[in-house]
Amino acid sequence: MLDFLNIKKLAAEAGFDLCGVAPCRHLADGEARFRAWLARGGQSSLGYMERNTEKRFDPRLLVEGARTAVVCAVSYKNAAGEGYPARHRTKVASYACTTDYHTTIRTMLLQLFDALRTAHPGLSGRAFVDTAPLAEKQLAAEAGLGWIGRQSLLVTPQFGTYVLLGELILTDEADAYDTPFGENRCGSCRRCVEACPTGAVAPDRTIDTARCISCRTIEKVPESDADLDGWIFGCDACQSCCPWNLRAPLHRNAAFDPVFDPLSMDAATWLGMDEAAFEALCGRTPLTRSGLTRIRENIRRNSVPGGPSER
Repeated sequence: MLDFLNIKKLAAEAGFDLCGVAPCRHLADGEARFRAWLARGGQSSLGYMERNTEKRFDPRLLVEGARTAVVCAVSYKNAAGEGYPARHRTKVASYACTTDYHTTIRTMLLQLFDALRTAHPGLSGRAFVDTAPLAEKQLAAEAGLGWIGRQSLLVTPQFGTYVLLGELILTDEADAYDTPFGENRCGSCRRCVEACPTGAVAPDRTIDTARCISCRTIEKVPESDADLDGWIFGCDACQSCCPWNLRAPLHRNAAFDPVFDPLSMDAATWLGMDEAAFEALCGRTPLTRSGLTRIRENIRRNSVPGGPSER
């Protein structure tokens, strides 16, 4: 049987800021809400969201014999997450200014997994970092880390929404589990709803991906007149305004230090890069997902006559 307190200790040693432990079960309420969102077409062009719905909300279908979910979170808040000057037209989501979190968090999870297997040689399971159909935000709430905010993100009392998640789904039971975070602490605040430039934050705590700037700059090529509000990769508009983020500390894990400063870079800087310069600056970051050509196109969309106004 896994030692609950030892899991928390080993997660901290691996570099995580938060760790919660939950029994593996079917998250039926989350699945019902997700299916309703799909039925409304909230996924728009993100067809992959329509696959493996059953697995997404039941980790026992992803790992045979799964008993315990260890949900880890690490803060990544940096200066870009506190917002950009009003007239900045080449905004980058703050998470994308660091080394790709998939690689960093997987390394941290495997360190934790190896430490657990040292104490429990027969332990088996899998590590997940946003690369499989797993409802990690709902699982994090189940593990007591926070609640699902009005902007559909996990909100943690300590670090707001500026956290990245990773999970271990394990085959042993733990000697104790965290209490699910049942309280919603958004209250009557609607700052994220009001801050979204395109009205993508829906009333039921979901996102209309057809409107979402993050999707428009990364996942799909938008219409020529689509509002990007100065963003060229991702969007933090619904996060930088959140009271829980305004009071959150900057990240403390050096692995999430930014590798470039988007606040110091304008359109001329980005457009003046060739592929070699882009690779040298951004090759370890999530920006490689869209690539320099797409970033240039997003810059063009932000500067066309009659396009989004400079705020």
